[in-house]
Amino acid sequence: MELKEGQQPNRLINEKSPYLLQHALNPVDWYSWGEEAFAKAQAENKPIFLSVGYSTCHWCHVMERESFEDEEVANLLNENYISIKVDREERPDIDALYMSVCQALTGSGGWPLTVLLTPEKKPFYAGTYFPKRRMFGRLGIMDVLEQIRDKWAQDGASFTRLGDDLLAELQSSEQKDRQSGGAEVGEELLHEAFQLYERQFDEQYGGFGNAPKFPSAHNLSFLLAYSQAYDKPEALQMVETTLESMFRGGLYDHVGFGFSRYSTDREWLVPHFEKMLFDNALLAFVYLEAFQITRKPLYAEIAESVFTYVLRDMTSPEGAFYCAEDADSEGEEGKFYVFSRDEIEEALGLEDMHSYCHVYGITPEGNFEGFNIPNLLQDMPDEMAEKLGMNPLGLRTRMEEWREKLFAYREQRIHPSKDDKVLTAWNGLMIAALAKGAKALQKPEYAKAAAAAADFIWEKMRREDGRLLARYRDGDAAIMGYVDDYAFMLWGLTELYEATGKAVYLERALILKDGLLELFRDEEHGGFFFCGRDGEQLPIRSKELYDGAMPSGNSVAAKVLWKLAAVTQDVELKGIAERTAGVLGAAASAYPTGYAIYLQALLAMVGGGKEWVLSGKHDDPALHGMLAQFQQAYMPDAALLVKWEGTGAEDIVKLLPHLADKPSIHGAATAYVCRDFACREPITNVEAVRELLAAKGKA
Repeated sequence: MELKEGQQPNRLINEKSPYLLQHALNPVDWYSWGEEAFAKAQAENKPIFLSVGYSTCHWCHVMERESFEDEEVANLLNENYISIKVDREERPDIDALYMSVCQALTGSGGWPLTVLLTPEKKPFYAGTYFPKRRMFGRLGIMDVLEQIRDKWAQDGASFTRLGDDLLAELQSSEQKDRQSGGAEVGEELLHEAFQLYERQFDEQYGGFGNAPKFPSAHNLSFLLAYSQAYDKPEALQMVETTLESMFRGGLYDHVGFGFSRYSTDREWLVPHFEKMLFDNALLAFVYLEAFQITRKPLYAEIAESVFTYVLRDMTSPEGAFYCAEDADSEGEEGKFYVFSRDEIEEALGLEDMHSYCHVYGITPEGNFEGFNIPNLLQDMPDEMAEKLGMNPLGLRTRMEEWREKLFAYREQRIHPSKDDKVLTAWNGLMIAALAKGAKALQKPEYAKAAAAAADFIWEKMRREDGRLLARYRDGDAAIMGYVDDYAFMLWGLTELYEATGKAVYLERALILKDGLLELFRDEEHGGFFFCGRDGEQLPIRSKELYDGAMPSGNSVAAKVLWKLAAVTQDVELKGIAERTAGVLGAAASAYPTGYAIYLQALLAMVGGGKEWVLSGKHDDPALHGMLAQFQQAYMPDAALLVKWEGTGAEDIVKLLPHLADKPSIHGAATAYVCRDFACREPITNVEAVRELLAAKGKA
């Protein structure tokens, strides 16, 4: 961080968050969230100016340039307010609480989130992005700050009363959600959700609703599971149309791989160019699921390209995964990713430039602010090859040659900034995706990468007492983990166990399961609070149920705990998973498409707990054949256990004593197929296992 002559950093210079460090040279006298700031506000009787964002947020950058780097705005804030900056990715609890205030007051939300509080943390005004002064009918931040300053001086107590009323309203809504748990919800909700997805579906370009369009991979995962459970090809078609359309557009980076945050248009052409780890994890996962069902190579290739991007650009030397890459570079959104026609000629040469432009829709006038976003919206490669009279394989070979040259050319540019902090929750999602890739594609290198990240978190992001922490950066692990950290890591570890058969990952999952129940469980009403009982006490202890850009911790917990109940034969855990689903079901009844991961859990519960146990010797090819068959099959609601006989067998039996009575039969590789704690006759034939798995998961 380079200081200009005479420039003094503010307190944020001592923080680890890349977002907070971006503001460390602002003339605003920023504080991080903590008692120092609130004590000063109380001592000086000043309101709090709370600004929440994240490092790759485009409009956060705009508001910083327009206002927080401006001396006039800074002077107004420094004289009349205590200013606090929060990274929403480090403190999602603070973000969730005050975002609900913003949505209650304005009907919408987003980032940067701007909230005014009393010194007691009571909110009384909220909004998102503000220009410096009133513009196009939007209030300016100076207008807001001046008005609040004057009213605070006249009657500050009125803001406290308003804050009390707002919190009481939110608390009432929270209590209502809690007490509605336990509702009887069944298959009819699954069918209702499917019908809603059908009505919202864009038949031409895929996705749901109008622009802007978000990938929302968990919606697609539910539709895949629904298509198989109820033999609904329409659901599968919706998913395939969406997966292909997202890949064809500019949402997918055709030069360097990976997916951007969302599309600003219906066609998926113009993205918001930031790339988030969690999006790429969830998308890789659903492309792999689609591959398992359809066996279409394209879906596997797309998932693998996402892994190429993540392992190349988003992985720390220790093996953990970074958060995000910015949309902006050199102060312009998308500048790193777009090309002029002349730049493509410079990178590829004249002849290849003409061919590339034809295939990827490049024009002299461009498709984004005079530049071009490469895309395949005109035709897919095989269709284009037919029009050009080329061999499809030959065209795809040339396309890869072009891509490598253009990637090398692009690498010379100034890169977007990278948020290099490690978040436990987001790593859990990528661990799950990589482990899924190892299984579906039979590529152990993906399991190795997932294991490196899982080991890093286990060794570097837990306290001595085992308490999981949420964030790591620059050698510092901090912030007590939230329900998402526990639930998403549970998901990752269970997938990793199934990919490797190593009992250590299942053992860790069971340890995290105990922590989840101890720290977050709402024993009175069911489900899980967002913050642990040992965390900071905010004005409201919320319980996140809705699946937004990421699935909620409660949805993932319901899904994973149900699987772990089958694995452990734990009837009490099964009841906790069902009760969590009851809380979610009551909320989902009003808007089922907002609870896609919960719907997957419900599908599994309707189908009954399924478990496969494979027993045999480490060096038995038949056992490895059975394991590969299961790993490659689409079985989202089934749990897998491997009992290696000989070395290591005692590890899994010690964890799960019920496996003691599931030996291999006469030394041959053996599969036990169980449902709701009852097992069929054991199978010792690999072909019989293959046939059973091929029955669309009805085993």
